Amino acid sequence: MQVLLCRPRGFCAGVERAIEVVERALARFGAPIYVRHEIVHNKVVVDALRKKGAVFVDELRDVPAGAHVIFSAHGVAPDVFAEAARLDLTRIDATCPLVTKVHAEARRFAQQDLTILLIGHREHVEVVGVVGEAPERTIVVSTPAEAERVQVPDPDRIGVLTQTTLSMDEMGAVMSVLRRRFPKLRTPRKEDICYATTNRQLAVKAMQGRVDLWLVIGDRASSNSNRLREIGAAQGVPAWLILGPEELRSEWLRGVRTVGVTSGASTPEVSVTRVVDRLRELGATRVEEVSGVDETVEFTMPVELR
Repeated sequence: MQVLLCRPRGFCAGVERAIEVVERALARFGAPIYVRHEIVHNKVVVDALRKKGAVFVDELRDVPAGAHVIFSAHGVAPDVFAEAARLDLTRIDATCPLVTKVHAEARRFAQQDLTILLIGHREHVEVVGVVGEAPERTIVVSTPAEAERVQVPDPDRIGVLTQTTLSMDEMGAVMSVLRRRFPKLRTPRKEDICYATTNRQLAVKAMQGRVDLWLVIGDRASSNSNRLREIGAAQGVPAWLILGPEELRSEWLRGVRTVGVTSGASTPEVSVTRVVDRLRELGATRVEEVSGVDETVEFTMPVELR
């Protein structure tokens, strides 16, 4: 049995920045540092930061007055910033700059008096944050069927935005319906789906026909990890989303000659290494990294931590 490792895989620049924000805040201000929601959607990362002194909370009211609170990479609505100010919290924003771009586009469309159609999963924290920029004029559209049904005040005054971690196929299917129904819709200056999401999806697609089974390493709460598993499954082979080697079942490998391995943008490489080590224990004799796109994107730290 051989293992083919996708490249690129794992951490994107936004996730690396968010994790470093927490680590720098702990080093500069000392523990505890509070984080609203998971800094990124990966239990391994969150548990490691918790051991270093990060405290994860769901509500800002659980943070002591005067304390430092970090907003996660997924972004938050403006009313969360206002609440932090009311509670006398020192906020540090770890929102991925690519998500910040979507927030800025939402504000721009709202200022132009457009109805905003946001393609995404309405319960995802990123989508909740973007909706909060203009809740009275934003409609979340998750599927082509919803795109067929959605009603807007003026079909000629529509702006379309996209959750950054969707699959390209998923977004494209919804967008094609919206373009047909609303020919004058306005789109962002640049694509909303982030470069890392696109690169990881293209890497999986490029390996179609080469693998008998896919292992996507990531958290079940991770949108982009779930999309990678779906793309693998669409190739007609079994595809499993696992957090680590403890979830890998030996019976999945019966009759399998080649295993494809990738990981979501919030998955640390140590999780990949541990899964590969387990595959070796289960009979893998060859591990090969497939050539792919080099990612050189870097984001600067928030001004409070520079």
